[in-house]
Amino acid sequence: VHLLRNAGDEVTITVQYLREAPSFLKLPLGSPGPSSDHSSGASSPLFDSGLHLNGNSTNTAPSSPSSPIANEPKYEKRWLDTLSVPLSMARISRYKAGTDKLRSNAFEVLALDGVSTGILQFYTAQESADWLRAISTNISDLTLQNMKMANKCCSPSDQVIHMGWVNERLEGTDSSQLYKFKFLALKGSSFYIFSTPPVSTLDWVRAEKIYNLCEVLFKIHKLWLADDCWLQANLYLGIHQDFDLEDQRPYCFSVMVGHGKSHYFNVELGSELAVWEKSFQRAIFLEVQRTGSKTYMCSWQGDTLCFTVDFALGFTCFDSKTKNVLWRFKFSQLKGSSDDGKTRVKLLFQNLDTKQIETKELEFQDLTAVLHCIHSFIAAKVASVDPVFIDSQSIARKYMYSN
Repeated sequence: VHLLRNAGDEVTITVQYLREAPSFLKLPLGSPGPSSDHSSGASSPLFDSGLHLNGNSTNTAPSSPSSPIANEPKYEKRWLDTLSVPLSMARISRYKAGTDKLRSNAFEVLALDGVSTGILQFYTAQESADWLRAISTNISDLTLQNMKMANKCCSPSDQVIHMGWVNERLEGTDSSQLYKFKFLALKGSSFYIFSTPPVSTLDWVRAEKIYNLCEVLFKIHKLWLADDCWLQANLYLGIHQDFDLEDQRPYCFSVMVGHGKSHYFNVELGSELAVWEKSFQRAIFLEVQRTGSKTYMCSWQGDTLCFTVDFALGFTCFDSKTKNVLWRFKFSQLKGSSDDGKTRVKLLFQNLDTKQIETKELEFQDLTAVLHCIHSFIAAKVASVDPVFIDSQSIARKYMYSN
């Protein structure tokens, strides 16, 4: 490799027979080579490359025992028989390594242990799309089975709602955008980010990041399409946006977390994006119902207060020392809000008696978490009253083509 890298633009390679090659490759000269029975799992560089040393001349023209050719090793070309890649917890990649460019009529499947199929190239876009859809469906079904098995060991309040592979965008020091495979899971009250899937109960505490579902905000980032073969396969969504965006990958979403931070993800198929959107809505809805209320410490004009968001009562603010309720409003009374992007928020409530707008100002240490929590509770409240409304607001599912 070193010689080829430094040899210039043109390289001349001379190939000739070398009697010492079998011994160099740890194959005795004249040995029968790898057996057709692969149960031993033995392999050699010759076998792996498809060039096999075969001292058995039964499939060649018979030679007389006195002929020196009869004792010479025979070489023959064979295809590798099989390559088995388990699809449980496997992932699919359609992008060229290190780029945002889709492979044409091709993709790669990587197993949980890192074994790869290599690049699977197909003759037509339709054939590639059919196989992609079939393999993706198989992986989804196996993931669902794994979820059911995991949920048998979990309490009803700690069930796995959804999990799967995504690509997370990483910002490099030179501002270059890199993507890395991550495994996400929505389980109980938490949103998990793993580098590798959890395969045992202990793995759940080893996540890279864990966030409270009530304090995150799911957002569809981008739904544009390149005019390419995948559009014909009904795998993309029917939305076209400008290409002057952050990167060149469709099917992106972000999960905004506390302190103004966010994680930016990309999935391979439009159907996956729709499932993630629906799963986040369902997981947050269930967590709000389980929790019932969330209380945050806050302050205003030097007083330490407690601010509670309650699924049944709405918003309540009370003194942290005396526990005296200062004010209380229903969700329907919230008419608007504004914040300074740091710690302070203004909530605009309509008084039911006077119909006047009352402004309440509060300061929080983690304002983003509070605002996301308010959003989660209001969305869950709307979903409990009108489930159809939530579906009508789904960006991904609204524009998903049906097969």
